[in-house]
Amino acid sequence: MVGIWTAPRPVPADRILDLRRRLAACSRSGLPYLHCPCLVLALALGLPTEISGGSPEYVDVAPSAGLGAAVTFGSATESNFILETTGTGAAILDFDRDGDNDIFVVNGTTFPLAEAGKSPPSMLYVNDGRGHFTESALEMGLTASGWGQGACVGDFDNDGWDDLAVTYFGSNVLYRNREGRFVDSSGGLGQPADSRRWGAGCAFLDYDQDGLLDLFVSNYVDFDPENTPKPGSSGACEWKGIPVMCGPRGLPRASNLLYRNLGDGRFEDVSASAGILEAGGRYGLGVIAADFDIDGDIDIYVACDMTPSLLYRNNGDGTFTDIASEAGVAYSADGQLQAGMGVAVADYDGNGFLDIAKTNFSGDLPSLYNNEDGVFFEDLAFEAGLGAHQLLGWGALFIDADEDGLPDLMLANGHVYPEVDSADIGETYRQPTLLFKNLGAGTFQDVSDTAGPALQAPRPARGLASGDLDGDGHPEVVVVNVNQPPALLKNVPDGTNAIVLKLVGVESNRSAIGARVEVAAGGRRLTQAVAGGGSYYSQSDLALHFGLGQARQVEAVRVTWPHGLTQEWTHLDANKRHVLTEGSAEPESTALIRPQQAGSRLAPAR
Repeated sequence: MVGIWTAPRPVPADRILDLRRRLAACSRSGLPYLHCPCLVLALALGLPTEISGGSPEYVDVAPSAGLGAAVTFGSATESNFILETTGTGAAILDFDRDGDNDIFVVNGTTFPLAEAGKSPPSMLYVNDGRGHFTESALEMGLTASGWGQGACVGDFDNDGWDDLAVTYFGSNVLYRNREGRFVDSSGGLGQPADSRRWGAGCAFLDYDQDGLLDLFVSNYVDFDPENTPKPGSSGACEWKGIPVMCGPRGLPRASNLLYRNLGDGRFEDVSASAGILEAGGRYGLGVIAADFDIDGDIDIYVACDMTPSLLYRNNGDGTFTDIASEAGVAYSADGQLQAGMGVAVADYDGNGFLDIAKTNFSGDLPSLYNNEDGVFFEDLAFEAGLGAHQLLGWGALFIDADEDGLPDLMLANGHVYPEVDSADIGETYRQPTLLFKNLGAGTFQDVSDTAGPALQAPRPARGLASGDLDGDGHPEVVVVNVNQPPALLKNVPDGTNAIVLKLVGVESNRSAIGARVEVAAGGRRLTQAVAGGGSYYSQSDLALHFGLGQARQVEAVRVTWPHGLTQEWTHLDANKRHVLTEGSAEPESTALIRPQQAGSRLAPAR
């Protein structure tokens, strides 16, 4: 295996930036980078030039699959309070261990329903393995209701069954999975009574490397509807001349929380001692946990609304330090505050470091923080070609839609103010979902108009999660919509190959959150991480999907487990799901039901 992980000849950082900017100009001019002069620039960067993927075509199969229940969240026509605008997220997990992923969708409420004690529960769509889902939340023990927000997944008791955390305005809920049925274990969090606390994004992570998953929760605002100004009452409660709900500016900032797992079903609030509170109050929303500096300790990034975003660097001694400003991920490229919502991570440019994408408010570009060396980032959203639209972004996913080995970027959009539909300002409440194809040279191309009808349908979207729901190896996408049923986007790229890797920790946490995975295939190295949380208020499947293009075999897989063990597996066949267990030499492999072989159980209606 010597030489497989050898990096290409280094190119000076200033030269890379200059070439990327020139490649971005090529992309905007309509020239594919594989054509001269873009090919010359790509070769100068040492980038692969033989890319052969499929053509993505997303179709919404939610109605035929049984995802028919609308998410309840405030009014569909007006919002008097900011609490009615944020919407909810989703999680994809195989909660019953039958081999088929299921879908959890967080539900919300309205002020009248909440006052009457009639808030609806969340939805758990159980996969029957034949392309259909049955809503079974109450039967499976998911009984909490209220102003639900986000969800995250992790096996916090290491018993082999995925557990679930759900954030709320009020008290968060922790569900322990008891062999396919959930038990409310929220008492283990020891939450003080605080009617103003607004839990937002969440992520499981093992920050102290004791093999037990801890829980991080971002908080949005300390919200008190009785003392919140009314729409139009001040300049902070207007937008483009429209009276709208007030906030977040002008409302009290909230502090984030870190709960340490004590191993007996109880968690300890270590937010102060771990340094989480030192950054001060923020309007925190989307959260993701991953190792950005490759030092073996998992870090935390928080997308913040109209306050500087946060990058909590794990110091390796049980404490964190916010380095977002120094690292270049707190503000926009020109140093301005942004209304950050969702977050996604991937090594989109192949340098081995995890980059960060962040969605922002209407009229702003999404952020694309390129991780140069694990310490410094640069926002290259404009240079990368992400400025074609400036919609109001929420969920964000890096997903290899065409299975060419390069992570593409999908963004869910929808305005925050329902009132824009009745105002003549050129804005709409429902907005399309966007897909940017990774061109392999640090640039992206907007392919939303040609990647299937599901991307062109406007939605009041919020959460976004991905995972393989029909066993073909290619992840489906769940879009959570406000006051509408979720969308289920099915994509069948033609004639391509893939591999799915599911990691199981032994000395490390069982969910393997924090693991780093490198795949050598087709002459290039692909890097992913098992991340906690992500997107907007959502958790994608913890199994990793690697598109392989035309390659039929992976030369090698190298996993660096959270506890530090490094293992390699060689010559793994494509179009299979491989379960890799920490310390075990042999993977457990099962064949994927690839479209070119046997069709899909979630058949798109073409």
